[in-house]
Amino acid sequence: MIKIMKYGEISADEIFARSESTADVSGIVTDIIENVKKNGDRALFEYCKKFDNALLSTLEVSEEEINDAFLAVEPKFIKILKEAAENIKAFHQKQVRNSFIISEKDGVITGQKVTPIEKVGLYVPGGTAAYPSTVLMDSIPAKIAGCKEICIVTPPSFDGKVNPVILAAAKIAGVDRIFKVGGAQAVAALAYGTETIPKVDKIVGPGNAFVAEAKRQVFGLVSIDMIAGPSEILVIADGKSNPRFVAADLLSQAEHDKNASAVLVTDNMVLAMQVRDEIEKQLKVLPREEIARVSIDNNGKIIVAKDISDVIAVANEIAPEHLELCVDNPFDYLDKIENAGSIFMGRYCPEALGDYFAGPNHTLPTSGTARFSSPLSVDDFVKKSQYTYYTKEALKEVYDSVAYFAEQEGLSAHAKSATVRFEDEK
Repeated sequence: MIKIMKYGEISADEIFARSESTADVSGIVTDIIENVKKNGDRALFEYCKKFDNALLSTLEVSEEEINDAFLAVEPKFIKILKEAAENIKAFHQKQVRNSFIISEKDGVITGQKVTPIEKVGLYVPGGTAAYPSTVLMDSIPAKIAGCKEICIVTPPSFDGKVNPVILAAAKIAGVDRIFKVGGAQAVAALAYGTETIPKVDKIVGPGNAFVAEAKRQVFGLVSIDMIAGPSEILVIADGKSNPRFVAADLLSQAEHDKNASAVLVTDNMVLAMQVRDEIEKQLKVLPREEIARVSIDNNGKIIVAKDISDVIAVANEIAPEHLELCVDNPFDYLDKIENAGSIFMGRYCPEALGDYFAGPNHTLPTSGTARFSSPLSVDDFVKKSQYTYYTKEALKEVYDSVAYFAEQEGLSAHAKSATVRFEDEK
């Protein structure tokens, strides 16, 4: 049963404790990466057989497989995927940054140019847990950014095929290439390249502990989006909230995995007890009851604070991945929310809207990293270069200042590079 805690009456350590996976898979992942680095495709075929029970003849999904999968998916779902894709496009197109130039002083031009990352790799969980939403959320911003090549890696089923809904979503999003490989070995393949899979510049997307550790280990050779922890939701709700709605929203994250966390913060003890009871009712009929039960019992909590100010203070300290504001006039509180990955406003805005359909991205900072990081966006798929141009006359106006500054740092060669250009004039 979910725990009820009174803010201010128990230790902060208990209030703000987080679920953490303690399994150390770093050694296993290091071995996998080295094997892929050394043996390329051969290692990938071996891992597909070992981990996915799939005997593959080729790693890349063919155009025929993609088209067949598209036709196999229910037309109603294709329609919904397309609607979701349009919403995601509309939102992310607003994030596009433009290059700029400044030329306000004679002989001086400075500026910044925005360039798409050339090749990106998207990790998409597959097999029995297929997430076409991840395909849309990760590939559409990359497409909008102008990346030249977008590749997906996803584990195959035992029959050597990729789940049709993954392929259908990839087709809708305009993904360039898809490969039947998952796990740490897929991340290694994207980072180092193999005979079949191209080396990319950035790897994004969620995965299990092995995928997360592989991303950690290859970071620096390639860029990554983030190291994702367990999924989490925090619901802010007042006494007017419907306990059935709140309980359902908490369970929507608890069913993800046993390490997921679901937290309610409220200023109303009656609601807290009603939500606790409602969670128990809904758990009994939940298909993923076993998973959600462990999540709720081990990591779930209801925190009761004295007023809305304390409620918001608790939420900001936790810095959740998903935050729901289940109150009247939620926009009155929006500016007070300082740390959250994605915010859902009002009583009729469940977090599931963001997972699938509304348009804002669902690849979000977890484990409190919303204090300093942001959701996946178009910015993640571009790089920025700055440039400077001075004429001789413009440099002549400032070279003494440049040289003096350099000398203060003890870097005389820096100073010389500015003064040498005018020595013949003295």
